[in-house]
Amino acid sequence: MTRFAPVLRALGMITMLFALTLLAPLILSYVVDDGAQAVYDEVFALTLLCGFYLWYRYRDARREMNVRDGFLMVVLVWTVLPAFAALPFMLQLGISHTDAYFEAMSGLTTTGATVLTGLDNLPMSINLWRHELVWVGGMGLIVLAIAILPLLGIGGRQMFKAETPGPMKDAKLTPRIASTAKGLWIVYVGVTLLCIVGYRWAGMSWFDAVCHAFSTMGLGGFSTHDASYGYFDSPAIEAVAIVFMLIAGMNFGTLFLAVSRGSLRPYLHDPEARWFLVVCVVSVVGIAVFLRANDIYPAMGEALRHSAFNVVSIATTTGYASVDYAQWPLFAPLWMLFLCSFATSAGSTGGGIKMARALLLYKQVYREILRAVHPRAIHSVRIGGQVAPSGILFAVLAFGFMYMVSLVSLTLLLLFTGLDVMTAFTAIVASVNNTGPGLGEVGPSTTFAVLDDFQTWVCIFAMLLGRLEIFTLLVVLTPAFWRR
Repeated sequence: MTRFAPVLRALGMITMLFALTLLAPLILSYVVDDGAQAVYDEVFALTLLCGFYLWYRYRDARREMNVRDGFLMVVLVWTVLPAFAALPFMLQLGISHTDAYFEAMSGLTTTGATVLTGLDNLPMSINLWRHELVWVGGMGLIVLAIAILPLLGIGGRQMFKAETPGPMKDAKLTPRIASTAKGLWIVYVGVTLLCIVGYRWAGMSWFDAVCHAFSTMGLGGFSTHDASYGYFDSPAIEAVAIVFMLIAGMNFGTLFLAVSRGSLRPYLHDPEARWFLVVCVVSVVGIAVFLRANDIYPAMGEALRHSAFNVVSIATTTGYASVDYAQWPLFAPLWMLFLCSFATSAGSTGGGIKMARALLLYKQVYREILRAVHPRAIHSVRIGGQVAPSGILFAVLAFGFMYMVSLVSLTLLLLFTGLDVMTAFTAIVASVNNTGPGLGEVGPSTTFAVLDDFQTWVCIFAMLLGRLEIFTLLVVLTPAFWRR
């Protein structure tokens, strides 16, 4: 175990840091007296003590973590912290460990799928905790830790590379990795505050505004109401949500540069942002026309309103719903689920393979077509004006292959348990892409509580696989990783 002592030391420090996130629902519970005070006291103490024990036990392990340590660190964080995060659900709501862990994993991975009903009547602190998990998980607790751990003698570059989503993980916004993490979090907090104000202006209560801003910026889709945004039935609230979902669906690095330079020019030079917006706009208009043509809504304006909100919500892997779009003609919800597989940008809080990989895959396919026609011609794959190195192209191709293998394998596993094809396939797509609702028995008007324990654990694994972008998790699961 001394081989991974620095990892366990860092894990202890991150666990102690995570314990501090329990203070917000703990304080709220005492203020509103919602009956959950004792639960938060116990969970806070347990989480803090466990983290302290790990840190104290391996306090002398101060070497810099290598690449292998970084992979293990990320996987441990995203499997251990949900266990602590699940405790308030178990102790206060009395649900099973499987359901509680699912809820916590769904929050931290920003999936937004839930097994809970009666959200309107949950203790306020429980609802706040659910949404805080999404917000913290959105940017990644590890990125937050990187801004602090260097002060405590632990370098963070390897953790940052393993955690950051997207194919080009070596790109830095500032010379120091800690400065990068701090800058991203400052921007993240600032935009979240703007989102809170926007929701309050549009008509939400302060509590609803805070909770929904957390899940909007984390693209997690949790809501304080069973009817999600259908509860508010407000075009103004939906408009605010659309704006901030689109912001969160684009690269936060681009936002960081735009804010620091006081210019929107970085967005003009970001190829992902352009394609992301084009895909969303075309899909919104196309589905609105499709819904109106099928007489789902009597007026084009109404069709456009519901199409805009729900398409953007699913395309950005948020998972909100203003209506039960599962009742629309099948093409529309299936197209929306297709969008969630690739639309969001690398460096965003969204899931899926990311727009950067989708563009590289498309351009690689197009290059092979040109090669078939002109075998002697030299064609390079470019993105953002730069030639993509062959190493990145090979990595993206491998990722695309493993992405499809994961979807098919996990879908077959759920089919083996007796689920119907629609429920099994869309549950896995929604889980791997960290989107939330699927179709069939796990549609937007239902919850994942219909699944049995084994099916739930399959979806938990799928959420973790998607959040860690497949290879981070698979690397740790290979025998070669554990050989000296």
